[in-house]
Amino acid sequence: MTVFLVLGIAGLVLLALSLVVGDLLDGAFNALEADWISSAVIGGFVSAFGFGGAASDGAGLPVVASLAIGGGCGVVVGWFAWWLTRLLKDSPSDGTVSIGDSVGLVAKVVTDIPGDGYGVVRVVVGGHPMRLNASAHRPIEAGAEVNVTAVLSPTAVSVTEVWPS
Repeated sequence: MTVFLVLGIAGLVLLALSLVVGDLLDGAFNALEADWISSAVIGGFVSAFGFGGAASDGAGLPVVASLAIGGGCGVVVGWFAWWLTRLLKDSPSDGTVSIGDSVGLVAKVVTDIPGDGYGVVRVVVGGHPMRLNASAHRPIEAGAEVNVTAVLSPTAVSVTEVWPS
């Protein structure tokens, strides 16, 4: 039973290490060319094998049965760790919000936009508020809603006033 408990604790330590320095540990497994081998999978397998074997050994089952039960528990938890890490690694992520994404959106004028200069507008792009310099062909007062029509530079846009319908 002691051997099983030591394996269970060693597996938990490996799992904890894979959370902190998992990419470093997984680099050692890249040479094996098997995408299912990772520190999380090995840690999950070893800890479930150890604790499953300890539980069955503590219940008075023979060592062979304890090995089989521990192995079954290890395979199940190892597969789950593989599935979960694949799910997280392959999940889509939102792209970086850029000023070009603001074209066509409605913005609110924060500081007056003179006819011959720049003011500031606030536009929400994909849930991210952006404050941008803005120019217009006509003066627009603060508080007005405007449409972003073009990108002038990495920090400035061209706008036109939204007319009430």
